[in-house]
Amino acid sequence: MKGTDDSASAPVDRLARYDRVVEVGIGRRTDVAAALADRGVAVTATDVHERPVPDGVGFVRDDVVDPDLAVYADADAVYALNLPPELHRPVLSVARAADADFLFTTLGADQPEIPVERVRLPGETLFVSRDHPPVDG
Repeated sequence: MKGTDDSASAPVDRLARYDRVVEVGIGRRTDVAAALADRGVAVTATDVHERPVPDGVGFVRDDVVDPDLAVYADADAVYALNLPPELHRPVLSVARAADADFLFTTLGADQPEIPVERVRLPGETLFVSRDHPPVDG
């Protein structure tokens, strides 16, 4: 996959099933958002700091602990990569408010702080909130 390493390709395959997504906390790792935009997914990235994003990806400075819910309103899915446990519940609340699916990965041995289904992907586990089953595909 152009511009995407192997560790990003499996989450991209799952997230590309959605038309509109919001990535929470994009940081400096933009490969998944870029690959999704390349596949025609409308991607908005958020972070608490200003971040450069790839062409085709929108950016909004936002904090999910005190979110601007309008940022997430049209999303089919909200996702986060390497999401720390203390943000699982706040991001779930944002996804619920948007009536969007919530999918995320964690760092290493961090366990989810919310009820999830585990989806085994090559090289990592994608956690899917049980509140909103993911789009079939």
